[in-house]
Parts: sequence; C-alpha cells; structure tokens
Amino acid sequence: MGKIRVALCITELDVGGAERALVELATRLDPARFEPVVYCLQPRPESDEASCVPSLEAAGIKVHCLGVRRSWQIPGALGQLKRLLVEQKPDLVQTFLFHANVIGRIAARRAGVRRVVSAIRVAERHSRWHLWIDRLTAGLVDRHVCVSQAVARFSAERARLPADKLVVIPNGIDVERYPADQPANLEAFGLRAGRRVVTYVGRLDRQKGVRWLLETAPLWLERLPDCDLLLVGKGPEQGAIEVACRQRGIFDRVQLAGWRSDVPEILAASDLLVLPSLWEGMPNAVLQAMASRLPVLATDVEGVRELLGPAADAQIVRYGDTETFAEKLVALVSDRALASELGRKNRLRVQSAFTLSRMVAAYQDLWESLVGS
Repeated sequence: MGKIRVALCITELDVGGAERALVELATRLDPARFEPVVYCLQPRPESDEASCVPSLEAAGIKVHCLGVRRSWQIPGALGQLKRLLVEQKPDLVQTFLFHANVIGRIAARRAGVRRVVSAIRVAERHSRWHLWIDRLTAGLVDRHVCVSQAVARFSAERARLPADKLVVIPNGIDVERYPADQPANLEAFGLRAGRRVVTYVGRLDRQKGVRWLLETAPLWLERLPDCDLLLVGKGPEQGAIEVACRQRGIFDRVQLAGWRSDVPEILAASDLLVLPSLWEGMPNAVLQAMASRLPVLATDVEGVRELLGPAADAQIVRYGDTETFAEKLVALVSDRALASELGRKNRLRVQSAFTLSRMVAAYQDLWESLVGS
C-alpha cells in the first residue's frame, strides 16, 4: 500500500485546543506513510501570532482556507470543499469541531471519499441541536474519535451515536516544552513581585465557569492575602467578568491577561491552575499544567479524572460547591509540600499516558485499519 492521502478539515485555525491538536497531528505524521492536506472553513487568521497556519506551512503542508464568515456562505463552502477533495482524492477525511464535522462528512461523501472520521472533543451540554445533527448524519461517518472515555459515554447515551463507531484517542502534549525554561514576568500583567498566583487558562465564556470562579474568589482571597488570580484568555464574557470583579470588591486582586502565546511560561510562574468548567472533553489547560509540574483544582467534568488518574480526588471538586472549592484551593496554595507532590505525580502521569507520540500513533493506526479494510 502506498502513502495514505489524508484530508484534515477543521472549522478555524486560530490558536486553540483543537487547532493545536490538528497541527501536532499533521506535522508529526510519518511522512513515509501519510500525505496530509488541511482544509479550514473560515478565513485565514489575520494575525500569524494567533494562527496555526504558519506552523503547518513551515512543515510543507498545504492549507486551504475557504473564507466562511456567515452561515449563508456554508452551501458555497460545501461545494468548494467537495471540489477540492475531488482534486486531492484523499483516502480518508478526518474532521475536527462541529461545523467542520458536519460539512466535512457531507462534502467527503459527495466527493466519493471512502472513509470519514470525525472528532468529538467535548460533551456538548448546551446546544442540543448539535447532538441532533450529529445523530442525523452519523451514517456518513465510519468512526467518531472521542478525546476521553467520558465523552464516548456521553456520545453513546446522550447523542445516541452508534457505540461500535466510537473510538477513544486522548489528547497528547509535547512534554519537552514543559515546564518552560524561563518563567514569565507576571509583573507585566499588573501583579506585584513576590505574589502567589492562581491561574486560569481558557476562553471567557459560559462553558468555562469563570463567573462561578469569581463567586468563590472572596472566600479564598481573604484567606490568602499574598495571592492573586490571573485570567488568561478572551471571550464574550470578558465585560461581565470585569463588572463582577468590581461588584465583589476583588478588582485589585484579579488580572485579565487576554489571549497569550506564552502560556507555558505563565504556568511556570504560577502556583496553581484552576478549571471551573461546567462541561469539557479533555481540557488541554489541565494537560499543560500537569506537564508543568503544577497542582490543579478542577471541577468534576469530562476528561479531568482520566487526566489526573490516582491523584484526582485531591484536585477535583463538584461544580457549584463553593465552600469545598475554596477549602481545597487554600490547602493547595498554602501547603507547598502537598502542591509539590501533586505536581510531581501530575508530570509523571502525563509522561506515561498523554504524550503526542501516543496520540499520533493511535490516529495513524486507526486510519490504516480503515483504509486497509
């Protein structure tokens, strides 16, 4: 069998968890066995710093951005993607994120592609119509790759996707990048020298639970007078978050850093990562913190227990349990020996179970099994 031609289709290529996963996968494929081409539904990102395209192009991977900005452009993008796939003649299409999953599987079948694989990266508890459309078009898909066992269970029970089509391939991380050699200077974000730092990394939107995090903050900030909260990310709730900080009297103890490309360096300068999400899939921020030898305090959402393994109970709390969240956070920040031990276990866990090489090998094995059958 010659090289397998793979079409990788994603909704956008701004830097994010799914987008990074696609880049790592595409650039680490065995070039003797695979020929990848990337298709992005949205326009090419304007800023190269916040874009995954330069990394793909630097690796010699062709990238097609279809320019979709509005929903009425989707039919045109569907036709354009079909034409591009006819030209490429891929053996398999692998899609990422909801819109690319749906458009990619339809275009692939219309283009005569034999094998289609979709990635399910989150347990979608907000948009029920996403689940309905996934179920409606499930017959076009050979396999659904879920990022965690929890997402696979959700997909079978709530989305009612065929269990025999669900495959679990966890996220992976480049452990060599963590911890960063040079921690960030957090004074650049308005934090005073010598302060302890609790860090959140992620989008500022409802799913991520940042407003609940701010509800808990007065309880633990009062007990940790040398500690501040750093929020790294951007999103639609930024304005509401700023208002909430003022209303709760904690505006001087919370810093909003916006989107940053230097997350490894920020984590290296932090004492704890918090993830207050309502739902997830397998959060990359937790992986990054674990690889950085940090302790984590996360809500008990999809993928977190699978990531943390035997050390999970000390680092997990039920969403909405404000008192327990505050108590555990104070303990993790105050007890340096506990934090160091959990950070050590987290690092070892990542090294043994969540490397990029394991993730890439699993995708390669899956694709070869499908194309060869």
